Amino acid sequence: MVAVARRALTAIAERLVELGFDAETQPVDEVRSLEGYDAVVLGSAVYVGRWMKTARTFAERHAVELSGLPVWLFSSGPLGPPEHPLPAQEPADIPSMMKLTGARGHRLFAGGLDLDRPEGDSRPWDAIGAFADELAQRLQPWAAAIQPEPSWGS
Repeated sequence: MVAVARRALTAIAERLVELGFDAETQPVDEVRSLEGYDAVVLGSAVYVGRWMKTARTFAERHAVELSGLPVWLFSSGPLGPPEHPLPAQEPADIPSMMKLTGARGHRLFAGGLDLDRPEGDSRPWDAIGAFADELAQRLQPWAAAIQPEPSWGS
């Protein structure tokens, strides 16, 4: 992920950990294999209506692996003040990214740059947290199915 999406992804991963999942974040250009991962949340900043090239390349490179895992996508952007509505259509890459990865869903979050705030970030953190909660609910039955049986006699 790029820096803009990384903060949102970190918030999602932190919330999943709070809910009992083993979650971590990895920059897409550092991932060599998805072996050992049980699900993927892939996000990107949106610039001029498109995902970042690094995220698109990751999806292309790992398409076979991704198609065998539960995958969710999110987009962070466009930038604008909090009162600015999201665009009526999703980023141009999303239909092809959904097909390529077999993603189960996509969520678009507004980005925001507010120079009057010290952190300069006015993204909808409540909506991002709600997305993480939704992911946890959707992963719960699936995660339970892969849990090893307890070892009663050991």
